[in-house]
Amino acid sequence: MDITLVRGDITVERVDAVVNAANSSLLGGGGVDGAIHRKGGPAILADCRALRASRYGRGLPTGQAVATTAGDLPARWVVHTVGPVWSAGEDRSALLRDCYANSLAVADELGAATIAFPLISAGIYGWPADDAVRQALSVLRAATPVSVTEARLVLFGADTFATAERVYSAG
Repeated sequence: MDITLVRGDITVERVDAVVNAANSSLLGGGGVDGAIHRKGGPAILADCRALRASRYGRGLPTGQAVATTAGDLPARWVVHTVGPVWSAGEDRSALLRDCYANSLAVADELGAATIAFPLISAGIYGWPADDAVRQALSVLRAATPVSVTEARLVLFGADTFATAERVYSAG
């Protein structure tokens, strides 16, 4: 699987599956989650409400992933995952890696060939960007999906992109 770093807006990526750094409610929020819901339109929210009414009445657990339509986005599906909140006193990195692994598995089950990830938990959830990139790459580099042939890590902002390039190059 090819791994590409992209500086930009995940909502304009032309891929089969876009990953949403969702909150557990699945009903939209700020950051990536809000942008995906705004640009994807009401079809995404309708699918999320149906998921809440059936399988995820208490919300999507941290580290898990589930797919919906992509609505008006230039993708077929949105894979929603809930990242952990950063804690200096508790190692939650396994949950962060689960977000990438479970999202990739869902996309693979859907038959997606291309997937775009945001830098999960590195926004409002406070995860340090350099470690968030390391966690993402550790999963993506070790993955052996059946159908996914390209994974993009879409980074918003010049500083975050520069950090990702440095971490990516360091191996």
